[in-house]
Amino acid sequence: MQQLYLDGFIKGYARKAMNIQDITHSPYKHTIEKRVKILTFFDRYGEVATREAFGTSRSTIYLWKKALKDSRGQLTALAPASRAPKIRRSRSTDPRISDFIVKQRTNHPRLGKDKLAVLLMPYCQNQGLAQPSTSTVGRILTDLKVQGRLPTEVYLSMSARTGRLMQRTNRPLLKKRRRGQYKPSAPGDLVQVDTVVKFINGIRRYCVTAVDVYGRFSFAYGYKSPSSANAADFLSKLQRVAPFEIKRVQTDNGSEFYKHFHQACEDRELVHFWNYPRSPKMNARVERFNRTIQEEYIDADLHLMADDIEQFNANLMDWLIWYNTERPHYSLGQVSPMRYLISNFGLSNMLWTHTCA
Repeated sequence: MQQLYLDGFIKGYARKAMNIQDITHSPYKHTIEKRVKILTFFDRYGEVATREAFGTSRSTIYLWKKALKDSRGQLTALAPASRAPKIRRSRSTDPRISDFIVKQRTNHPRLGKDKLAVLLMPYCQNQGLAQPSTSTVGRILTDLKVQGRLPTEVYLSMSARTGRLMQRTNRPLLKKRRRGQYKPSAPGDLVQVDTVVKFINGIRRYCVTAVDVYGRFSFAYGYKSPSSANAADFLSKLQRVAPFEIKRVQTDNGSEFYKHFHQACEDRELVHFWNYPRSPKMNARVERFNRTIQEEYIDADLHLMADDIEQFNANLMDWLIWYNTERPHYSLGQVSPMRYLISNFGLSNMLWTHTCA
């Protein structure tokens, strides 16, 4: 990631502020750009002109400069700080009401806040307590759930293979980031990843594929199962062989791209974009590569893919070297991806030509 330094460091932040990578997806992007503009104006015209033009005081300017210096020039340091109070009021609930709600939910787990509010009316009258509203009962339920005082439902399912009962837990919903209108402007800015599934004589085999949207550099690797651990392993191999720094990946909603794969993206500080459901056209580049790799390689080596996945991958590496170095691409002006990258970006990292183990 490119970093720009101010004051005693590298100059020129105003010209590049619009393209700096660390504020591309910041919710305070426009505020940061405005503050960069004010800092540039202050350096050029001084304190009085800055106060008249923007109404920004000298002390505020120097607070921004200090924040930049402490962060070694990262523009995200100019984002507004949280205004939430450090000490917040905590909700206090009469323990008799809490105990009543816990007892009712223990005996009748499906009771909601509306019914509990009605049941509380005679109880509060007998105890001389203030009647809580329905919304207050809902907030009390939330507090009790956080405290672990409410009973949790247990869902059991039987394994068809072993016949054993297994407890099912509700997986927390993952907040997915969508690509939106983002367009890559350099190699590695966005890499699309997908999985090709082949059914061979009653055996399923999987080939994970990836394509750099900007430069069309491509990679693939075969696996026996579509687990998220295998997808994370593929991401590690992809980073090792790619002749550029990968910054963002885009996938569909397949199960292999959850858990270990998504965690690997977070550990490597990669932005993970998700497609909308049933929208393969959002992954158009890798979908087109999936057709090419099947027609030109996989379909001719199906027996190896089923019987000897290691040899299949060894042959696949040879095919990928030819694909990336020699095969002309219409979208690149009939040159290979590596020739295009070297000619336009001076990339010469050839580690990707080594077969991944």
